[in-house]
Amino acid sequence: MKVIVGLGNPGLRYAKTRHNLGFWVVDLLSQSWGISLTKHKFSAVIGEGRFGTEPVLLVKPQTFMNRSGEAVADLVGFYKLDLCDLFVVYDDLDLAPGLLRVRAAGSSGGHRGVASIIEHLQSSSFPRLRIGIGQPPEHLDAADYVLQVPEEAETKILAEACQRAAEAVEVWLKEGVSAAMNQFNRRQNSET
Repeated sequence: MKVIVGLGNPGLRYAKTRHNLGFWVVDLLSQSWGISLTKHKFSAVIGEGRFGTEPVLLVKPQTFMNRSGEAVADLVGFYKLDLCDLFVVYDDLDLAPGLLRVRAAGSSGGHRGVASIIEHLQSSSFPRLRIGIGQPPEHLDAADYVLQVPEEAETKILAEACQRAAEAVEVWLKEGVSAAMNQFNRRQNSET
C-alpha cells in the first residue's frame, strides 16, 4: 500500500490558503482516481482505493498543521508502513511560487507540519514533494502569509502547480522517487 498525505489545516477558513496546497493535491487525486475522501480515522480524512493495481490511501490530517505527525504516525503504525511508501505533499516558503521539488528524504526545512511528522516517526527518511509559495513581503509575518488566500493571479499559478504535483505523485507511484525527481525537479515550470 502507498499512502499520500497532503498537509493543510482543516475547515473552510483555511481551505483556499497557501498553507493548504497539500490538501489541494489530495483533492485533485481523489477526483482523478475516483476515491472518495469520506472516512474519518486516525485524526484524518482518508480515502481508500487503487491507482492501477496499487492499493492507495489518500490522507488529509485534521489535527492542524503543527500536529500533522500525530495522524501520520498513527497511520504508519496501523498499516505497518515502510516509510518509502509514504509520500508527503506540502507548501514551501523557500521555493518560488509554482516550483516543485521532490526529495527522497531530508529535513523539515522549517516547515512545522513536516517537523511534526519527523518528530513522531523518529525519522526523516520518507519521500516528499514541496510546492513553492515564495517568501512573504517584508511587512508580513510568514505565519500570516501562509494563512492568506492568494490573489487570483497567484491562485492560478498555485492551482497549476498542484496539478503538476498530482502528476508527480502518479510518476512516484508508477516509477519511483528518482523518476519523479528527474521529471519534476528539472522542469523550469515556464508554463506558469
